[in-house]
Amino acid sequence: PSPGYSLTWSLSFTYLRPPIPAPGLQGSLERLQLGYVDIVFANRSDPNSPMEEIVRAMTYVINQGLALYWGTSRWGAAEIMEAYSVARQFNLIPPVCEQADHHLFQREKAEMQLPELYHKIGVGSVTWSPLACGLITSKYDGRAPDTCRATIKGYQWLKDKVQSEGGKKQQQAKVMDLLPIAHQLGCTVAQLAIAWCLRSEGVSSVLLGVSSAEQLMEHLGALQVSAESQLTPKSYRRGRRHPPGNHFPPPPPSCAPGSPTPRPRAREGPAP
Repeated sequence: PSPGYSLTWSLSFTYLRPPIPAPGLQGSLERLQLGYVDIVFANRSDPNSPMEEIVRAMTYVINQGLALYWGTSRWGAAEIMEAYSVARQFNLIPPVCEQADHHLFQREKAEMQLPELYHKIGVGSVTWSPLACGLITSKYDGRAPDTCRATIKGYQWLKDKVQSEGGKKQQQAKVMDLLPIAHQLGCTVAQLAIAWCLRSEGVSSVLLGVSSAEQLMEHLGALQVSAESQLTPKSYRRGRRHPPGNHFPPPPPSCAPGSPTPRPRAREGPAP
């Protein structure tokens, strides 16, 4: 099978005690027409399942040849460290990365919590929503087009944020801060936002969500922006339209040139 695929597996709907049939995982592999995936994610830590059972279940999946690695999705730093400790204690396989929400306006977990795990135990980050569900691109402009995510069931919170007066003003102000920086770098705001996520320390991959081939090609242009090592603190300061502290946050130290260039990865559907 072709490499480069990952799956998100919800623990809440899976029986972890041996034997582990993992019907959801098997069904996903059949739909993808694959024998295995690169990585399988345990989505949201289940407080009703002992951590040892979760780690043993993921170790079983890997030993059965269904995945090469496993990672966590929307777990806290303490839960990830517990899983790592359990794996070391019982000679099991620890998680290799955490899947986290990360974009220019959502930075705390990916920049304050996960880097410590990256340096201590080598757990990287696979981030999603680099465009904040499209808010960074200004495609909503105070309304929700019929084809956008805000019209999907379960995304009422996004629709409310797009259409509220406070949300519109905040969105426009933040995006306006990005426009001169994108113009200086010769890229779109979307490419700037994705490239910025790629340059963050410990980030292995950035998950993209697109609705057309044209949109995918535009977003992949972020790889060139990132590879040219132009995302430095100096370039952000030159592009800033407002004094420090207004709207646009300073870049993390990991934006310095020399970091490895990650690559976007594909997966089956968005995490619930």
